[in-house]
Amino acid sequence: MAYELPQLQYSYDALEPYIDAKTMEIHHSKHHQTYITNLNKALDSYPELFEKSLEDLLSNLDQIPESIRMAVRNGGGGHYNHSLFWETIGPKTDSRISENMSKLISDSFGNFDSFKDEFTDKATKQFGSGWGWLAQDKSGKLVTLSTPNQDTPLSSGLNPILGIDVWEHAYYLNYQNKRPEYIKAFWEIINWEAVESKLK
Repeated sequence: MAYELPQLQYSYDALEPYIDAKTMEIHHSKHHQTYITNLNKALDSYPELFEKSLEDLLSNLDQIPESIRMAVRNGGGGHYNHSLFWETIGPKTDSRISENMSKLISDSFGNFDSFKDEFTDKATKQFGSGWGWLAQDKSGKLVTLSTPNQDTPLSSGLNPILGIDVWEHAYYLNYQNKRPEYIKAFWEIINWEAVESKLK
């Protein structure tokens, strides 16, 4: 089965004023769709790969035929990263961190403020296009990291549970070159229940 653009669980204007409706519309319907189109085009040459999960493909890029490996890395990574992004943000609600999640963050970073500072730093300092991440390592501990372009923590053996898109297409209409302001706004729209559901 070819990959398809996932439906958002909220309207394009639901994240305002933190992310404007036009940015959401372009980001979802144009940018994300392009990654999916490119991924499907690459996999058409090896249709048996459609049987594998996206997580499996991205966790084992060395097993992808070299002729399409970069297309799967970019298109597949773009599809996976954006799907997680849409799922773990949402309209500002009373979505609070559970006691279990709070303890995991404290055990991993000392306290929530230290985690927030570390995550913000990684996202802010990612040079050029890329992502800032909260991910879970194989021991269950949480770590922060950044990745360039559409690379995903899956390819490093990590389980991503929260990511912020710091490509300019994610924020430029509203924030122009002020990436730190966009990252600050991001904390207002995190759906912590969805983040916790990504834990293994």
